[in-house]
Amino acid sequence: MSVQHTGPDSLLTPSEVASLFRVDPKTVTRWAKAGKLSAVRTLGGHRRYLESEVRDLLAGVPRQRPED
Repeated sequence: MSVQHTGPDSLLTPSEVASLFRVDPKTVTRWAKAGKLSAVRTLGGHRRYLESEVRDLLAGVPRQRPED
């Protein structure tokens, strides 16, 4: 599976994130529920993840999350 790079604000599906980390997509969902990764919900209720945040996490760079 290839991930298309359209810009720093592009969104990735759980499957795309999972392939980058070599984990199951359910693991990515658990990370989002645990607050390790922030998710954006589509109108249909599906999760999408900011590519820039995923790339930072892959690189091991801690990211400051905004307070709700």
